[in-house]
This record gives sequence, C-alpha cells and structure tokens, in this order.
Amino acid sequence: MKKDDKNDPLPAEMNLAELSARSGVPGRTIRLYIAQGLLPGPLRAGRLAAYGPQHLETLGKIRAMQRRGLTLAHIRQALAAGEPAARLPEPTRWWNFRLAPDVAVLVAADAPPWRLRQIHRSLTVMKQYLDAKSGKENFDDCNREC
Repeated sequence: MKKDDKNDPLPAEMNLAELSARSGVPGRTIRLYIAQGLLPGPLRAGRLAAYGPQHLETLGKIRAMQRRGLTLAHIRQALAAGEPAARLPEPTRWWNFRLAPDVAVLVAADAPPWRLRQIHRSLTVMKQYLDAKSGKENFDDCNREC
C-alpha cells in the first residue's frame, strides 16, 4: 500500500521531489516559479536543495489564485504585497465641488470636521474670485493677479 505524502506531518525540510509530491506541482513548474519570482529560492542551494513549509504554503496560494483565473503577473504582485490577489481597496467617498464650468475640486468625505470647515471657507473664497474673473477675456491680467 502506497503511503500518502500529503497527509504526513510536514517536515522542516523537503527536497524538490517531496515538495512536488506534496503540492501536486511538477518540479519543473516549481523551478519556473522560483525563476519568475513567485516562489522564494530553496533554503539550501545545490544538489541537496531544501524547501520548507513556507514553500508548500506559497504553492498552495499560487494554485488557488490560478483557479480564480489570475495571471502569474497578478499572482506575483499579490504575493509581494502579502495580501490575497484581485481585491480592490475599499472605495473612498469624495465630494465634488464644481466652482466654475471648468473648475472642480475633489475633497475626501472622511476628512475631519475642522479640515472640512477650512476647505469650505477656502473654496468659498476661490469661487468668489473665479466668479469675479469669469468675464475677463485677457489672460495676461489673470496671470499677474493669480
């Protein structure tokens, strides 16, 4: 009866054949992942190269991300960031203040109240200035005053 390597306790070090058997990833693919920066190099190099539990864990993450349809480039970015791939950052709410037909200012909605009061006062002054200058055709005058 053949022993199932995947259910054995995880050794501290494995050779390439053991890592391949436990992960289900061919040795050639493991070497490719190392060359492309998806997987760290072995713990010990040379003929007696050794791989640890973190290698097996990373291979599991790579396979899971591949099942979700991610490319190797996206997987590399996700592994480098240390976060699961394909997750967008939480959206940020923004207030869009249109001061003139050609001028808009975006302000993060989660700014503290004291900062929002400062911004509101500044935008009011800026809008008044833009409204006063809106009929001006000569841009040279605006450049001197701005």
